[in-house]
Formats: sequence, structure tokens, C-alpha cells
Amino acid sequence: MNKKAYQTLEYYKITERLAAHAASAGGKKLCLALEPMQSLEQITAAQAETADALSRVYRRGSLYLAGAKDVRASLKRLEVGSSLNILELLDICTLLETAGKAKQYARQNDGREEEPDSLDPLFSALEPCALLSQEIRRCILSEDEISDDASPALRSVRRSIRTANDRIHSTLSGMVNGSARSYLQDAVITQRNGRYCIPVKAEYRSQVPGMIHDQSSTGSTLFVEPMAVVRLNNDLKELYLKEQEEIEHVLETLSGQAASCTEAIAQDYELLTELDFIFAKAVLAKEMKATCPVFNEERQILIKEGRHPLLDPGKVVPVTIRLGQDYDLLIVTGPNTGGKTVSLKTTGLLTLMGQAGLHIPAAQNSQLAVFDEVYADIGDEQSIEQSLSTFSSHMTNIIRILKEASLNSLVLFDELCAGTDPTEGAALAIAILSHLHKMGIRTMATTHYSELKVFALSTPGVENACCEFNVETLSPTYRLLIGIPGKSNAFAISSKLGLPGFLIEDARGHLSEQNESFEDLLSDLESSRRTIEQEQEEIREHKEEIRSLREALEKKQEKLDSQRERILREANEQARRILQEAKDYADQTMKDFHKFGKAGISASEMEAERARLRERIKKTEKKLSQPKEQKPKRALRPSDLHLGDTVRVLSLNLTGTVSSLPDARGNLFVQMGILRSQVKLSDLELVEEAVITAKQFQKSSTGKIKMSKSASVSTEINLIGMTVDEALAHLDKYLDDAYLAHLPSVRIVHGKGTGALRKAVQGLLKRNKYVKSYRLGEFGEGDAGVTIATFKQE
Repeated sequence: MNKKAYQTLEYYKITERLAAHAASAGGKKLCLALEPMQSLEQITAAQAETADALSRVYRRGSLYLAGAKDVRASLKRLEVGSSLNILELLDICTLLETAGKAKQYARQNDGREEEPDSLDPLFSALEPCALLSQEIRRCILSEDEISDDASPALRSVRRSIRTANDRIHSTLSGMVNGSARSYLQDAVITQRNGRYCIPVKAEYRSQVPGMIHDQSSTGSTLFVEPMAVVRLNNDLKELYLKEQEEIEHVLETLSGQAASCTEAIAQDYELLTELDFIFAKAVLAKEMKATCPVFNEERQILIKEGRHPLLDPGKVVPVTIRLGQDYDLLIVTGPNTGGKTVSLKTTGLLTLMGQAGLHIPAAQNSQLAVFDEVYADIGDEQSIEQSLSTFSSHMTNIIRILKEASLNSLVLFDELCAGTDPTEGAALAIAILSHLHKMGIRTMATTHYSELKVFALSTPGVENACCEFNVETLSPTYRLLIGIPGKSNAFAISSKLGLPGFLIEDARGHLSEQNESFEDLLSDLESSRRTIEQEQEEIREHKEEIRSLREALEKKQEKLDSQRERILREANEQARRILQEAKDYADQTMKDFHKFGKAGISASEMEAERARLRERIKKTEKKLSQPKEQKPKRALRPSDLHLGDTVRVLSLNLTGTVSSLPDARGNLFVQMGILRSQVKLSDLELVEEAVITAKQFQKSSTGKIKMSKSASVSTEINLIGMTVDEALAHLDKYLDDAYLAHLPSVRIVHGKGTGALRKAVQGLLKRNKYVKSYRLGEFGEGDAGVTIATFKQE
């Protein structure tokens, strides 16, 4: 496609927004290089990838692929047998770990059986090479440090280095604190050129035999390597050389292992970059609340409630645009700043986005056509350098479009043939549009010319549209109305702004009778349209109300029928049980009386047996009786409640915590587990909290102390050993509990490590609305391995 249309329709701003959502450098390059496609098969595949990625984002969250490092240069070096340095090996390790995380992300599910999608082959093809990444992590601790356990030889050399260092320090410490103390400038051991020295005063140089390696700027201090440690320093120097040799050997070994996986590593980079690009499209679609368009090869456009993606989402007015079904030429008219150009740009930009595989900000089931070219003549293209006026510049562009446009093109004109004599401009515009219409090219044009409105009304396959304008408020509504020609509203606007009436009447006198009648026709059409729309809206509201009432009535009737059947069934079953129990009691009583009579049982014993039977009947009646409605022990007043108090919601029979104080109507919010609900003060009952004796806290006092939530919430949380995601989830819940427990501050233990967990913790604290401030721990508090957070006090 021609790049001029991309610039005119601001397509590159969309690719820049897309690149902002990619995490890797390779993914950003793919985003910036994205261009519309002309193959329906390719477009459909790209849209399916975006839709599948968006579905995964909604189910599992975004896939972060910043670790997809570009290691292709390192792989080239491995292919020719070179060894890699520490940074290159760490980049390969990060890439492989990212591939492993992406594969794990693909395996996540919420317990439901999931249908295969277009991204499964990409995830399945990833090869994390876990053994290689684990070996690199084991041997390389950071960009500047190789682990002692990287090889037995390296461990042995470093042990010898530590021993040599200890011997040198021991020897020099004996000199510094003993025989040579009076000859030294300071009682310290220092290094010069990698060799241990002591600072000797210049005048005592002969008293301390050894090699001079440096002197102070004033010359008063000489840095001398005593003869007693020369051999030890030499040995230490040799050990450092051996250590470097062993490090090179370790890197060479790791490079050899990486060389055997170059194909898998290269494939992982390509796949992760592609996935980063696809998920960037999905995140952009989520941000714009976009949907997947339906493509057709009939060159038909149906954008439902489309929104220009570069306008403020809170202010943009959705427009519905149809083209290519009953007409192939749409002429949009209306006042300036009414939204004509926005509608034109929305059509062109959404077409480009859709053909690039991006979702479009429009309602579901919007339709787009696959065009070979999109041409746009929009904006002021006056050229001072080429001595072209606005009209000449536009005409030059229009001539190029007429030469290149084909049946499978989309052509967009803004203010066609404006900037010249209105009569000639209108005639030229009609001739150009007629030519395109005869060729069957899908065209959309905006204009102020009344002649074009008549042309659209009188020509089959051509349709009028207008951008609605409210004359009462002198402001556009930005709604696009297809089938109705727009009116300039010049007289009405001038009158509202205060132009004298006699001038307006004089202007009307200059209008031809035909033009005036045409404007009156437009006014009548507009009035009729508004009346019909208002009546249709009222009918729709009445229908919706009737439907809602009918559904509510049907549901209520179904519920009543169901309850009636259940109550009757339970009542019959209960009555049957009661009758059976009464029959059993009667039979047993008759048997007992006969038995007691034959056995000669006394009257007192028979009375006791009858009392036992009466007690059983009372218990049965108690089970059948309705429980009394639970009422609060006493009416609560707003002053009785405080934030964090434990209460019982009587209507729900649930216990919760007060999270807001009662308002003027007695309503407040109570947190019951994961449920936060608004209840009335009269529906609450304070729950007595557990008490413990003061002995458990201090021996010198007596009485009882009311336990608060702070007694069960620790002032410290330990996150060491957790992943960043696990740690943030635990920390988020802990901060909520600690804040509700009225703790003034908490201690968060995250360790030093690489600093990733500390950075994530402080990022969460920065966003938390309860946290007033935070700082790293001081000496004695844990240093950089601990963060102290202080809460806001209410």
C-alpha cells in the first residue's frame, strides 16, 4: 500500500502505541514494521492470533517477555568456535529461562478443558534447554562473579588465594603493630599495583627494607612492599593468574555446552519475539476495548459504533458507517467541526488496522473489506516550496489517485475540490465522484457543496450522510446520520450569535427559490427524523419495560410454584412422620400398659414412664416449631462502631469487620471474607472479642485485656525464597491485614540477592494507598535486605 495514506490517516501513531506494549527489543521492531496485508488468509490468521492472545490475557494475565534477548551475534561466534563472555552467557540463560516461563504460562489453566488455538504451535515449539540454563546459573552468580563451585580447580585456587591473603595480612599486621610502627605514616595495610604495601614515612625509608611501588602527592609517604612479603605477593599474583585461567576454562566449557544448542536457542528467540509481538497486539486491543472484525471479499464496510483510536476514549462519540452494500459512494455533509473528517479518518484507519491483524475499536461483528490500496486526500496540503496553493496541491493528489485507483481500492476525500470558485468546484467534485462511481470504487467524501447533496439524492448507488448539529446549543453531537443530507445552518448559527434579523432576511432574499426550498426540505427531513427517533426511543423503552415486567412476573410465578410444591411435599412428609410417630407411641404405650399390668408395676413407675413419653413428644414439637427471628441484643448507635470492629450481620448470619463508618442514613460497609456489602446499622450486632488475662503479657498487673487484631498480625513478613509473583500476592494481603490491625509500621524481609524482589516490593509499596512512606533497613535492622514501611494514620 502507498505510505502516504499511512501518514495521512496517522497509522504510524498506532504502530508506536503497539510498540509501547512490547517488552523485548525484537518485539518492538516487529510492531513498528507492521503493515496492512492484502491476503485474506494472512489477515484472518493474524486476527486469530490476536484474538487467541487476548483470550489468554483475560484468563491468565499478560505474558511478559522482556527476557527475550537478541543473542544472534553470540550464536554466530559459537558457530565459529569462539568462547562467550559472562554477559553473553547470561543473556542466553535469560532467554532460555524466559522460554521456560512462556511454556509454563501456556500450560496454566483454570481447571476447564481448553480448545487448542493458533498460539499452541508457537508455545509447543519452544525449547527451554533447562539443563544449560541451570548450569549457567550455577556457575555464574552475576555479571562480575563466577561461583566457587563452577569447577573443583577454581574452588582449590580460591582457597589457596584466601590462605595466601591471610598469611600476607598476618605478616604485615605484625609489622604494622610491632617493629615498624614508629616508621609508618598510618597503621594500615594497602595495595598498589595489585601488591600489598605499607605506608612508610620518607625519612625512615632505609629502616624498612623492601620495594617502593608508589608515593604520595607530597612525597612524604612511600608505599613499600616489605621484603618479608615479596615472595607471598608473588605467589598471590600467580594464584590470581591461575584463577583467571580457571574462569576462562569455565566459560569455555559453558560455551561448548551452549554451542550444542544453538539451533534451539535461535528458534526460541524467533518464537519469543513473535509471541511478544502478538501479545502486544492483544494488550493494545484490551486497552482500546477493541473487537475482532469480520472480513469479506465483497468490498463491504459495516463499522458498528466505531471510535477513532487516537481520540480521548471518554469523549469520542461512536459512529456507525456503512459502505458497499446498497451504495458504493457516501457523501457526508454538515457544519465545520461537526465530525465529518473524524468519520472519514475512522473509516480509513480502522481499515488499515484490521488488515494489519489488529482488532478495531468498534462493536462486535463489525465488517471490513480487504482492499489492495487505501487512498486519502485529507488536510491542508499547501506547498510553499512547490508554489502550490491548497487547491492545486489537493488536485495534484486527486489526479494521482484517479490514475492509480482500481476496483479493489478505498478512496477517501475530505472537502473535495474546496478552495476554488464554488460553482466550478462543485462541478469538478460531481465529475470526479461520478467517474469513481461508474468504476464501482468504494468512495467516501465530505463536502459543503449543496450540489453534491442533490447529486446524491438523484443518483442510484450514491447516499447522503450528515453529522448532526444542535442549533439550540450551537454545538455538534458528532453523530453520523446516513440517509439524511446535512444542512449548513449558517442562518440559524448567525442568528443565535446575534446577527441582526434584517441582515439575515436580506441574505435569504439573495438565495434562489430552488435553493431556499431545498434548505426547507432539509429542515423538514431533520424535524421528521428527530420526531421519529424520539417516538422510536419511547416505543423501545416501553417494550423493554414490558419485557422486564413479563420476565420478572414469570420468574416470580415459577418461584411461587416451586415453593408451593416444595412446601406441600415437605408438609405431607412431615405430617406422615408425625402420624407414624404418634401411632408408634400409642402402640408402644398400649404394650407397656399391658406389660406393666401383668408384671404388677406400681402406679408411680407407670407415671414416670408416661412423663418420659411426654418429654419425647415435646422434643418433637420443638423440632417442628418455627425458629424466632433473631434480633440484636440492643440497638446500636453510630458512636458504638469503630473501623475494624467485629460484627455479625443478622440477616445473613455472617461475621465480618467494619470497613466504613455509618452515614446519615445508617448505612455502612462490612467486609465478610471476600464479600464486601452495604448493610443497615439496625441489622448488626457487636461480637464480643476474646479476652486474655493480663498475666500472659505482664506479671505486675491484674485484670483483663481485650485482644485486638494486632495481637494476631505479626509486625514482620519474610518473603525470602518466594518468586516475585508469589511474594507480591502474600505481601498485598499482609499489608491489608496489618493496616486493619492498626499497626504503625511493618518490617518486610526480602533479602539482597539480585535486587529484583526488593524492587518489586518497593514498587507495590509505592502504589499502595495505605502506605505513607518506606525506606531500606538501617544498620542492625537488616540493611538492604529489609524494607521498613510506615502506614498512614487515620
